[in-house]
Amino acid sequence: MRVLNIPNSLTITRIVIIPVFITSIIYKRYDYSLFLFIIAALTDLFDGLFARLKNQKTAFGTFLDPLADKFLLVTTFIILSTYNLIPKWLTITVISRDIIVLTGWFLMFIIADTSKVEPTVLGKVTIWVQSIFIAYVLIDINFLFLPDMPYILLLITAGITILSGIHYIFRGLKLSHAG
Repeated sequence: MRVLNIPNSLTITRIVIIPVFITSIIYKRYDYSLFLFIIAALTDLFDGLFARLKNQKTAFGTFLDPLADKFLLVTTFIILSTYNLIPKWLTITVISRDIIVLTGWFLMFIIADTSKVEPTVLGKVTIWVQSIFIAYVLIDINFLFLPDMPYILLLITAGITILSGIHYIFRGLKLSHAG
């Protein structure tokens, strides 16, 4: 199976968008930021869809797709908090969860000699909640018609992120005892 197929090309496009997206935030071109974030989110949606519909799943894509998601979300949280567009504590929460997941993956590789760790539904929900949160922030910056950031949206994003991190810890412990 070819590595450079439509799904993997979309994933690579998402990674290439990241520095342009960051640059648009730095130069306060929030209209570009919103557009680029929407394009990145669509590549995430369509790469998985194409991979399943066209039976074009590859080991490369399976590894690169979640990495592209992490690169996009973590860099976005960092840049938005650096410019005080979102709370820094939320960015710390997001990064901490990702460090937990990455450390768990590494430990599973060392302990159980497996690098295949399937994403969970909660993990996927976390990605989408974080993406919705970022989209809300970018829409609000651009159009100024949304109410101020609802505290509940902040709490939901933080709560789901924390819950997902805890879930991966318990899942990793369970898998390490099974192996």
